[in-house]
Amino acid sequence: MSNEADFTEPARVTFRGHGGITLAGDSWGPQDGPLVVFLHGGGQTRHSWKDSGLALAKAGMHAVLLDARGHGDSEWAPGGDYTRAAMVEDLMAVLEQLGKPGFVVGASMGGLTGLIASAHPQHERITGLVLVDVVPRPEVAGVQRVISFLGSNPEGFASLEEAADAVAAYLPHRRRPRNPEGLQRNLRQREDGRWYWHWDPAMLGGDRGEQIDMHTRALEDAARQLTMPVLLVRGALSDVVSEEGVRSFRDLVPHAEYAEIGAAAHTAASDANDEFTDAVVDFVRAHVSVA
Repeated sequence: MSNEADFTEPARVTFRGHGGITLAGDSWGPQDGPLVVFLHGGGQTRHSWKDSGLALAKAGMHAVLLDARGHGDSEWAPGGDYTRAAMVEDLMAVLEQLGKPGFVVGASMGGLTGLIASAHPQHERITGLVLVDVVPRPEVAGVQRVISFLGSNPEGFASLEEAADAVAAYLPHRRRPRNPEGLQRNLRQREDGRWYWHWDPAMLGGDRGEQIDMHTRALEDAARQLTMPVLLVRGALSDVVSEEGVRSFRDLVPHAEYAEIGAAAHTAASDANDEFTDAVVDFVRAHVSVA
């Protein structure tokens, strides 16, 4: 295995998703390490996992961070196809192209994709599943708050500072960064000079990814069938996943492991990245031999 210093920067990768769409990603760590594929939440990009990618690479794992269709540097879906089924097929196609089974870590929209994929005919491509602040029975008010934020500011922002103010209002538990430049990973400046979220607004139409309350039956059916290793991570401050939601999930999946992050909300991975990443590394190591 190469020295960890070789893995301090990711390699840019692309995959062919469902229907031929091009999906962008970052590949961290040794190719022969245990594979861990990260799926972000709605309105986010692969960059939300950057610190986790580096940490897993240093731990000898191969982390692949994907931009979902319509997000980040991945192509926007022709006809606005952002159904759960399309995202599941994207994931299965990526795992096939990577050539070996892997763990799937999914937050919010990405977690729902991973859970439904676990019931796919080719589910053996998934070694284990980490669900980040997502369960089949979420809190409706919390879900609506997420959807409202995603649908806000369709006219964009006049500056990065204005965008940072909007994020700070949405995430009041998190300290507002002094420098908003980091938001450029999630925003793109158009010819009119305004900054817009870097995802397809059509995602909010039809069977959109974040309408998790409308898919409870399918999600619970998938959960009942889970036999692979499962870790549920919840932010203790989350308004999307309650303690009751956790209990309901663990009733469906008695073998599921559970980790609660005290200083985190729905955006658990970025709220307390070190604690979150440690939980993922420990989980993967417990279920696979790392050379």
